[in-house]
Order: sequence, then C-alpha cells, then structure tokens
Amino acid sequence: MPVTSEAAASWTGSLTEGSGTVAFSSSNLGTFPIDWKARSEGSDTTTTPEEMIAAAHASCFSMALSHALTENGTPPERVNTSASVTFKPGTGITGSHLNVNATVPGLTPEKFQEIAEGAKTGCPVSQALAGIEITLEASLA
Repeated sequence: MPVTSEAAASWTGSLTEGSGTVAFSSSNLGTFPIDWKARSEGSDTTTTPEEMIAAAHASCFSMALSHALTENGTPPERVNTSASVTFKPGTGITGSHLNVNATVPGLTPEKFQEIAEGAKTGCPVSQALAGIEITLEASLA
C-alpha cells in the first residue's frame, strides 16, 4: 500500500527579498525558516530545500544499505550516512555526495563497497535524483 508524506511551505515576498517557512506533517518541532540568501550563499541557521533533500537521501540510503547488508547475511551493527547536496544558483541542484561509515562484522572492505554501490543505485531517493550526479564514499569502521 502506498504511503504519502507531506510537507508545506509558506512564502512571502519576492525571491531575493522574501522569506518563508517549511513544516513537516509528521513533526511537532514547528516550522523551519527558509530564504534565498541561505539557499544561494549557505547558512548555519536557516534550512534550504537542498538540506531537506540531503536528509532524505542520507536516511533512504542508510535504510537501503542496511537492507542490502542484511540480505547478504552480514547485518550491520551501525550505519552512519551524511549526504551533501550541491545547489548552484542559475543552474540548480547539481549533485549529491553520500559519505557512509558502517560497522559490519565479517565483511571485507571490497564487498562492503560493492554492496554500498548497489544500495546507492537501488535507494528510491537516488532513483528520484537520477538527473544529477550521485557520488559515494564508503568505509568500514
């Protein structure tokens, strides 16, 4: 059965002078501020669409990798993934870089790399991002 997830954004003003908020239907954390300056110049205090995509990509990949490792007979003890999504004003989103470090007893680094590459390809968010370059750094703890 399909599951639909929701978020909502509100924006006031022009692109460069305006600002807004985003909220997730599953969260009781309230709203998160968004604005063009943060998106085009970076910010430690204001979120961006790319940060939200990075969160989606990191979490989806972690789940896909955990599943693939378990299917291989080597379930992970721990999987830590970060995703860095790049936005270039005037061009758009140009790439997502996954960096994963995992503790997986009984697995060689070569086999881990192979399984991680497969999870990168099979991850539904990776598939949704097929129009951009997706890179991967994978290491065992």
